[in-house]
Amino acid sequence: MTEHSFTDEQREGLYRAIRERRDVRSQFLPDPIAPDILARLLQAAHHAPSVGFMQPWDFVVIDSLDIKRAVKALYEQANADAASNYTGDRATQYRRLKLEGIVDSPINLCITCDRQRGGPHVLGRHTMLETDLFSTCLAVQNLWLAARAEGIGVGWVSIVDPVLLAQTLKLPEHVYPVAYLCLGYVSEFLPKPELEIAGWRSRLPLEQLLHGNTWDGRIENDALISAINKPDGT
Repeated sequence: MTEHSFTDEQREGLYRAIRERRDVRSQFLPDPIAPDILARLLQAAHHAPSVGFMQPWDFVVIDSLDIKRAVKALYEQANADAASNYTGDRATQYRRLKLEGIVDSPINLCITCDRQRGGPHVLGRHTMLETDLFSTCLAVQNLWLAARAEGIGVGWVSIVDPVLLAQTLKLPEHVYPVAYLCLGYVSEFLPKPELEIAGWRSRLPLEQLLHGNTWDGRIENDALISAINKPDGT
């Protein structure tokens, strides 16, 4: 603990938001999101860190039913293509999954990345040009955690052609749609991720994903491994 640490209550609130954040598809309620709450979520996203402080994000707030329906049509087309990747029981299971809440949610939000933001020479981007996209993903995560704290569900619709989505939203050519999100109050936050409950995937044990110093290296800190394996660990 240092003078810069949060209080126990504040810290637990942060870790609770991380643990209980969910990708919501089927629990949306029609209740509107108040403008001041939506503004807080957007401010949280805008306070994300970015390489070179380029702040490459923009936010397209969508409440038009016509636009939602157009995006849902894109989803249905892409989802039909995606379903062909699976066969047998896996294909049956895939088709049963509800993977979007585009029309169900009161607000859709597209978080974009302006790939020209900051000019041709952004500090810190010289060897990793994708850092603008990475930075935009941090804005998505900020918004998602803030939404959980506000009791608002978020669903990421990734099964959509980004080129067609950009055309539908009339994005400039140099602006890339990173995340198409559905926002709204929900009937519940599931105790585990929906895909885990459905048996699609399970959470991987963290200790299996740790490497010490090099990929082939082992973590020698037994106290760290023990702390990770505590039942109340985040």
